[in-house]
Amino acid sequence: MAALGWLTPRRRSATARSVLAGEASAEAARKTAQARETEAGPPAGPEGAAAQAAGQAEAAEPEFPVAGDDLAAAFFDLDNTVMQGAAIFHFGRGLYKREFFHRRELARFAWQQAWFRLAGVEDPEHMQDARDSALSIVKGHKVCELMAIGEEIYDEYMAERIWPGTRALAQAHLDAGQKVWLVTAAPVETATIIARRLGLTGALGTVAESVDGIYTGRLVGEPLHGPAKAEAVRALAAAEGLDLERCAAYSDSHNDIPMLSLVGHPYAINPDTKLRKHARAHDWRLRDYRTGRKAVKVGVPAAAGVGAIAGGAAAAIALHRRRK
Repeated sequence: MAALGWLTPRRRSATARSVLAGEASAEAARKTAQARETEAGPPAGPEGAAAQAAGQAEAAEPEFPVAGDDLAAAFFDLDNTVMQGAAIFHFGRGLYKREFFHRRELARFAWQQAWFRLAGVEDPEHMQDARDSALSIVKGHKVCELMAIGEEIYDEYMAERIWPGTRALAQAHLDAGQKVWLVTAAPVETATIIARRLGLTGALGTVAESVDGIYTGRLVGEPLHGPAKAEAVRALAAAEGLDLERCAAYSDSHNDIPMLSLVGHPYAINPDTKLRKHARAHDWRLRDYRTGRKAVKVGVPAAAGVGAIAGGAAAAIALHRRRK
């Protein structure tokens, strides 16, 4: 039974390590975003143009987000909310391709990805297991090396898995002049790459310790999961002078209820069973891009409903079989 322990999600409250992880993530996110602000903004690519056009077609919807409200921002969970599947697993596949580890570890990543996509469950212990594997793999490598590889992995495995519907929601906030942040348990470097590619403001993610630009194999605090996400959002909002009651947050997982509960506009996107139940009980807006189900509440741009249909676990498993 111990081997199946990660199948049962456990609710946790904030701890000192959660607060440390959240504050470290907020500091890293702000530094990265400030550095980007000194450079020219990213050109509007096809994705942004398409989402912008979709948003313009929705003039009849109630005005949200409110244009020009600089005390508001949007916070988006990444895995199964912005992107199909889990970023850490796609990153692991990319590292395997570059011979950072062997076939046995690939099988483990494939199984974890299969479970995540079929069950839609984001369990702390399950995700911790994947992150421990990733930390041991990157230990001793340069941060700049992994960032460069991360750019390649995004193109290979992640770009085509972005939910168009959620992307349109993020674009609506950007068009309103608001900042948009990813909030994820994935490594902050990986999350930052994804945020930049999507034209978002920045990312809050798990901070891995590095000394002189070399990964030590340890984390700062703990993974940015559950209560730690809420702490990161709270710290960032305080540093940015945001009014959380005017902010929005989006997630698929009941583990993110602490983060969703912080803001005045919580959204359940592709929700798991527990989050769907909680959202209905608390009158939160819902949107499911996996099945085409309509939103329970009005106010979500209808153009954002043009979501892709989620695939199964075949890609990860097929990759493992081809390597044999």
